[in-house]
Amino acid sequence: MEFEGKAVVVVGGTSGINRGIAEAFAAGGARVAVASRSEQKVADTVAALQAAGAAEAHGAAFDVRDAGAVVEGLAGFHRAMGDFDVLVSGAAGNFPALTAEMSVNAFRTVVEIDLMGTVHVMKAAHGFLRKPGASIVNISAPQAYLPYEGQAHVCAAKAGVDQITRTLALEWGREGVRINSVVPGFIEGTEGADRLAPTEEAKAGVISDIPLGRLGRAEDVAGMCLFLASEMGAYVSGQVIAVDGALYQRGSGRLGSMIGEMLRGAKG
Repeated sequence: MEFEGKAVVVVGGTSGINRGIAEAFAAGGARVAVASRSEQKVADTVAALQAAGAAEAHGAAFDVRDAGAVVEGLAGFHRAMGDFDVLVSGAAGNFPALTAEMSVNAFRTVVEIDLMGTVHVMKAAHGFLRKPGASIVNISAPQAYLPYEGQAHVCAAKAGVDQITRTLALEWGREGVRINSVVPGFIEGTEGADRLAPTEEAKAGVISDIPLGRLGRAEDVAGMCLFLASEMGAYVSGQVIAVDGALYQRGSGRLGSMIGEMLRGAKG
């Protein structure tokens, strides 16, 4: 999997899993650009990418809910790096809330970040993609196909993201562009994992549900993205691929109820 000199853009790439993906491409010698809302996080990540071995590192701060800002930001990356070989769209928002107690605006906020943000990134990037040859990876979530209590907003938004992946694989495949979704499992060190399993006891309970017997790592997800972006993945498109240690073969299981139990416990 050689990425020397390839132009890679990671939207939402300044923290967590997405930053791990950006750093993995940097270590492969790619020219990497990252974007998020925080100018400080962008600056910190650009420095980290340079240290990781990126041929070039670029950054921009914008909000994926603002279609015009996304166009402007990606156009800047295109001026700096030329056509994109790889695009990873990973910006996301989430908070636990039972549906009956969630405001319409709160629901809309997650839809605007996760779903409309993906739409904005896809549409803005289309004219900047290498054709043929570009690979797009949307970072999805198990909520796209598994119901979780306290996550109706995320379930609805991420289901839409995966349908965008499938539809654009049909529409853009004619131009030689591949697009897939990657669904991370329970990844250690992420905000979501720390929120759901804040204690060693809770973490041990989660691990007991994972058939492979360990939490995931950011590099596990990054490895799948590297594969999908490489020549080894050249005939893979329109797929939703979980990187989860087989956890989701059990359905939402304990994780599917933990959020609801936590929210009801907080009320009590």
